[in-house]
Amino acid sequence: MAPRWKGKDAKSKKDAEAEALKEPMSKTISHLQSSLVQSDACGFLSDNSVHLAVGAEQIDLFDKACFGQPVRTVEKDQHLFQLSFEEAFFLCCSLKCLKIIRGDLGPQNDEELWHYMKSKKEAFPCFYKAYSHLRMKNWVVKSGAQYGVDFVVYRHHPARIHSEYGILVLSDEDKKDLNGRLGVWSDAHCITRLLGSVAKILLVMYVNKNGSSDESPSCLANYSVEERTIARWSPELCRET
Repeated sequence: MAPRWKGKDAKSKKDAEAEALKEPMSKTISHLQSSLVQSDACGFLSDNSVHLAVGAEQIDLFDKACFGQPVRTVEKDQHLFQLSFEEAFFLCCSLKCLKIIRGDLGPQNDEELWHYMKSKKEAFPCFYKAYSHLRMKNWVVKSGAQYGVDFVVYRHHPARIHSEYGILVLSDEDKKDLNGRLGVWSDAHCITRLLGSVAKILLVMYVNKNGSSDESPSCLANYSVEERTIARWSPELCRET
């Protein structure tokens, strides 16, 4: 699928592409990583998310790197960002640029975070493997809830380009969608039809545990990911002329 840059006309779409090439996502994430390390950034676990107080410069970097979403506060000088478990764990354990505190227990190490997040979200290991797999390839990964999928991915900032794929994450343990939406073929048909109506392709990511347990984040090194696209068959496009 060719990139679909945003803009009202050909020139504005070309401009969006040029801006993206000038400022690649890998460079933006590197800037965010450096800023968080220098400020000794610390997030706070809050049930099923992580909240992080940020400065004015980091607000811009978080937006450009497409991590989290701003949270309104009554304090005008206070700026908070809310991160999903996958986003927070990626910044903390993959990029090593964020510390995370849990209540009075203080900073959590990788093992403690892993067990906490898994206790709140049973399928977290597989979702995180899929998320980090895409992020390491410099795809922007956002929630796909509005399209009935786990994630949607972009080649660059969503303000500049449309997302191309809707992601469903499956585990090799039961060969089923972790959220129970691919029980029958009609489920797949509905999802591909919905995504097709907004010019997206369904990408199924099979997370293979390869016999490893999920008791420690070290298991991620043994996990592998298999990607398959699923498209709705169109008789009009496939018939003989």
